[in-house]
Amino acid sequence: MIYGLFFGDSITYGEYDGVFGGWVDIVKRYALQKYSDEDKNEVILFNLGIGGETTEGLVKRIPHEMKARNSSDGNIVFIAYGANDLAVKDGQQMVSSKQFRANIETAVKDAKIYSKDIYLISILPISENIDSKISNTGKIRTSEDVLLYNQILKDIAAENSLNYVDFHSAFAADKEVLLSKDGVHPNENGYKMMAEIAIPIIEKYL
Repeated sequence: MIYGLFFGDSITYGEYDGVFGGWVDIVKRYALQKYSDEDKNEVILFNLGIGGETTEGLVKRIPHEMKARNSSDGNIVFIAYGANDLAVKDGQQMVSSKQFRANIETAVKDAKIYSKDIYLISILPISENIDSKISNTGKIRTSEDVLLYNQILKDIAAENSLNYVDFHSAFAADKEVLLSKDGVHPNENGYKMMAEIAIPIIEKYL
């Protein structure tokens, strides 16, 4: 029995999706169905997304979460952060790009103790409507920062021979119809598209 652990924020958790429950839950249901209907390998997926979390929270909990959910058959780890880290609130970035890099590197090091299959997930593009504007939550996000933080994730993936899952490119052309009204979270169509990209990854372990 292989475990899949999805670490992330509200986009991993599936916020704003009252239809499917988010991309991770779609993938989870897919894996369960394949196991029960087609006698495939059992892959148990854990949605460990916490709304509002940054990589500061990730580095505190990943060693404990990994230890508590360690499968002797193997673990697949997904790390999906950045949308909150890059946000500016009260004139200050939640987590600077330098600290973001350090935190992701620490999380990868901790994950490597239990897993050789680690996937870094890109940050989604943001809507033109909220780019550089103060949101209802008092946060400012810019497309420029999204690209900067995604480049950090790409670099870490390359340096550590990890997998980089590029949701950003998949969303870029149609982002205005794939994002919810807050301009940050996907809507049900966006989450469905993310799941369609993630399912072939899980297929490899079924």
